[in-house]
Amino acid sequence: METKLRQADGPAVALAAELLKGGGIVAIPTETVYGIAASALDGAAVKKIFEAKGRPQDNPLIVHIDQLEMLEGLVGSVPERAKKLAEAFWPGPLTMILPRGPRVAAEVCAGLDTVAVRMPSHPVARAVITACGLPLAAPSANLSGSPSPTTAHYVMEDMRGRLPLVLDGGECQVGVESTVVSLAGPQAVLLRPGYITQEQLQEVLGEKVLLSGAIL
Repeated sequence: METKLRQADGPAVALAAELLKGGGIVAIPTETVYGIAASALDGAAVKKIFEAKGRPQDNPLIVHIDQLEMLEGLVGSVPERAKKLAEAFWPGPLTMILPRGPRVAAEVCAGLDTVAVRMPSHPVARAVITACGLPLAAPSANLSGSPSPTTAHYVMEDMRGRLPLVLDGGECQVGVESTVVSLAGPQAVLLRPGYITQEQLQEVLGEKVLLSGAIL
């Protein structure tokens, strides 16, 4: 497969949107790292992400949206905690784990009854989501086990020949993966530290955010 590297201008964004609507995969920039995107509603498309990365399919993916209305059907409910955090940190590098809704493909959630969702702030990521009108599952655009890429050049090193298109939106501003917090249980739990800190989450929520045992 030939992999095209395109500057993320209007025509390239439109091409990416067409590929995604057709069940394809595309590498796009976010403010955290570059990601391999596919429609989060299309299980066959999501499987292409796992194949491109060489990633086990029991590892759930993060769904990227461009507006709160996209949560309808993706999540089963939006807890009050999620509304507070979205108001404070979205668009931005915060992923929330919420009860899974009926629209999201099973392959995204790896058999779990929850789904991970975030709203990126990068203008190219948002433009692609808006252009295709789809929530996009998008893990980092690297081979499984390799460092997460923060430039299109690094994406091409790993992904050349594995997907049809890489959009070059410059270097990622944050450069580390998003903070992940679970809101699916009775208490908020920080699952992955990131740019947004435990202290910031607690300040917005007005309550303690537990640390997952995996990061203690």
